[in-house]
Amino acid sequence: MLESFEVISTSGVVLWSRYYTHISPNLINSLIKDVFIGEKVLPGFAAVADGSASANPPYKRDRFTLKWTTAKELGLIFVAVYQSLLHLSWIDKLLDNTKILFVDLFGDQLRKSHTSIVQCQNFDGYFNQQLKELEGSGDQPLSPQSEAGSEFTPSSSEVHGSNEAAPPMPILKHSHLPAPNSNATSTDVTPIPTLDTSRPPTPANVLSASPGPRTSRRAKKAAAVAALSTARQSSGDEARRPGRPQKESVKKGRKWGPDGIADEDDGAILDYSAISPGLEDGPPLQETISSAVMNINADSFGTRTGKGQFVLKDLDDEVHSILNGANAKKDDQASSGLVGSGLTAISGMFRNIIGGKVLTDDDVNKAMRGMEEHLIKKNVAREAAVRLCEGLRCELVGVKTGNFESVDATIRSAMASALQKILTPTTSLDLLRSIEAVNQPSASSNNRSRPYVISIVGVNGVGKSTNLSKLAFFLLQNNLKILIAACDTFRSGAVEQLRVHARNLKELSQREGRGSVELYEKGYGKDAAHVARDARAYATVAGVNVVLMDTAGRRHNDQRLMSSLENFAEAAQPDKILMVGEALVGSDSVAQARNFNRAFGRNRRLDGFIISKCDTVGDMIGSLVSMVHATGIPVVFMGVGQHYGDLRTLSVDHTVKLLMS
Repeated sequence: MLESFEVISTSGVVLWSRYYTHISPNLINSLIKDVFIGEKVLPGFAAVADGSASANPPYKRDRFTLKWTTAKELGLIFVAVYQSLLHLSWIDKLLDNTKILFVDLFGDQLRKSHTSIVQCQNFDGYFNQQLKELEGSGDQPLSPQSEAGSEFTPSSSEVHGSNEAAPPMPILKHSHLPAPNSNATSTDVTPIPTLDTSRPPTPANVLSASPGPRTSRRAKKAAAVAALSTARQSSGDEARRPGRPQKESVKKGRKWGPDGIADEDDGAILDYSAISPGLEDGPPLQETISSAVMNINADSFGTRTGKGQFVLKDLDDEVHSILNGANAKKDDQASSGLVGSGLTAISGMFRNIIGGKVLTDDDVNKAMRGMEEHLIKKNVAREAAVRLCEGLRCELVGVKTGNFESVDATIRSAMASALQKILTPTTSLDLLRSIEAVNQPSASSNNRSRPYVISIVGVNGVGKSTNLSKLAFFLLQNNLKILIAACDTFRSGAVEQLRVHARNLKELSQREGRGSVELYEKGYGKDAAHVARDARAYATVAGVNVVLMDTAGRRHNDQRLMSSLENFAEAAQPDKILMVGEALVGSDSVAQARNFNRAFGRNRRLDGFIISKCDTVGDMIGSLVSMVHATGIPVVFMGVGQHYGDLRTLSVDHTVKLLMS
């Protein structure tokens, strides 16, 4: 329903944008030209003073309606674009909440002198959470000012109603911002560009507010032919002359032994890492390369308890804490909130006045078919969706609805309860307590102090190394000594990638004075089980608290590659085995979870999931339901970006709301 949302500075720079369809940039340019430069607004509106978005009249152009609000202190304009045929009662609330979140998160950057661009790539998750939440409560009544019909439609006449002139603002221009979801320290995950992540590039003549001269169809065709010919001349194809085709070199395939390990002569070719003398006895000397690693505010992704432990935040709790803090400063919000909640409750009462019905097979079957399609659209695997609906169908037949509860509300409530029961873990997920119990065992247990070992597994390209570095940064906040073991001896560049992460994390830990990190590597072509065993032995001698072992990505349906995981588990003896799964994957998530769960032998199973790339799917997070439903293994962490601080714990209530929205 929403076409686009933009955050613009008064200098004309687009700081952040979200596009759902292709719309012309002339819409925003016309708003800036007519409302802010031409001052075609009535006196007293929020175009020159901060206030609620409902105080500003809608700006209509063509078939679109634009609503806006401003943050005068920071020189920001927030604009939402939607089709005029739609009646979005929650658009003002979205503008106000987005302004509060953006100012709270990036206000310090904007207040610095000579600052025109802010690093706000991780704002997507905050905006998505508010958009989904407000779309679900779209039955709230409109504010009186927005229903009064004080709309503004641009015309040829100008109205000058104020003596104070607004500050001059140029026509909207796009700065060369870095691409969203890009990070130099994360090479394991390559984001897929989508339509709604960044504003499409537009030529300078299109961004102008005044339309250019009209050209005929023949002139346009001639210009297109000229551009095509120029591209052909500059492509270099004419320099190639037909001749005898050259034989291209074919990459030599890797030779595997019967035990699933590459041959020694093949591994020697692939070993491009620099190996220091004495590598077999311990980790190599770290490279002393000065890198400008950006500081990460620990309060932005976690909180510190009274005992000094650092605990990760839930994304849902973080957004609501910011909004609640801002609403507490407004004394006049209590009365309007009371009226809105009363009207909503009354309308809901009359809408669901058909309670007291006994559900029959026809009622449940019809609703379950729609619920099954809804779950599949949320990226839940068909197998998991069918099983959920079948189990719910048997429970609901013969159930009597409440006095003021409709059939639809009863079924939705039952499905939400079923999803909450599946996602709620049955065992403790307190990782810090488990680490402390192993590092500092009680005297009565007769156990020796040893390092806590965590192994990261998964298929190719899901983000194992990236999420391992995020987990390491979280543990560094708890002042722990970390050893990263490079057990991926197969993929070219895997050791170098972990070396970069270790160097950055070491710089951050030294800068903050919390914990320490070290890399254990033996190059390529080695047996991963031997590397894991040696890393564990070295960590015991060096007094390391936690060992994080990276493994090579492998296809879950290749038994030859999966068979080596059992030997790896016997050699590494990990306390936890975490599988990284993508939020982008669909029905294949069930097979991935099951195959990895039984790949470590009869007496060893997975201990948890890390769901990566959750910031790229919006509310389509059904893959985690599929994986938990297939194995009964809980979700421990969720990756919401490509920075070291973009790691969150699972909020079951927030996840169920997204799935049922």
